[in-house]
Amino acid sequence: MRPPWVILSNRTFRKLYHELKAGDFILGRLSVKFGEEFLFTDLQARGIKAYPSFLSQYLARSKCFQTLVYSNEMLPGTRLIRDRHDLIRAVNEYGASGVKKVVLKQDRYNCGLGVHIFENIENVFNFATFGNLSFPFVLQPFMPNIADVRVIILGDYLEAYMRKNPYNFRNNLFFGGEARPYQLSEEEYSFCQRVMERGKFPFAHIDLMITQEGRFYLSEINLRGGLKGACIKGKTYEQKVNALHEKALKAFLEENPGAKIFD
Repeated sequence: MRPPWVILSNRTFRKLYHELKAGDFILGRLSVKFGEEFLFTDLQARGIKAYPSFLSQYLARSKCFQTLVYSNEMLPGTRLIRDRHDLIRAVNEYGASGVKKVVLKQDRYNCGLGVHIFENIENVFNFATFGNLSFPFVLQPFMPNIADVRVIILGDYLEAYMRKNPYNFRNNLFFGGEARPYQLSEEEYSFCQRVMERGKFPFAHIDLMITQEGRFYLSEINLRGGLKGACIKGKTYEQKVNALHEKALKAFLEENPGAKIFD
């Protein structure tokens, strides 16, 4: 029986994919193309280990998947819309709840490019029916005056800052937004920790929606994100991520002293 293998690169992962066995370890995010996400399921089922976890890598790629997993942590009324059946159910639910404006999030878009606002859900239904919207996507009620807070957690490093664009509800910093430091409460920090634990995120960029009444909800979570507006800068950020990777590798090698490393 061979010793466990440690895979350090995507090139080697592709080369040795069919030879991987239970107990092998992949360090670093996999470069998985759109439509290849089934690889995460196969690797998990075969007992292969990873850092970051396969679950966190899959969640980081899909707002729709996040909506399924984190529906209890998101703004009430947030829905995954897979097809017209889901959409017509949402029409009824939103109508019964008195929801008017809605926000639509396209899957796999970043920097606010896939976020849209509609005056009512009937407009969404019409666009989707006539082929101008691609399924799946995420819908949620529009909530005015929301504070948009980005939280970065890298091991013992914690930073939070509020993002605001006075001319655009998206609050994205790449297109005119501004940032200022934000002091997380203990309750908000505990919430972030629970969200990370649920998705097996070893580190994360977490976006929170905070209402004027102080209620807070998950907007989305990722393994990486833009650093515009953050105090931490690119070089230091990479050093901290690399240190976490090295710590995970060291722990694996201590448990598996005979492991063979493939770079």
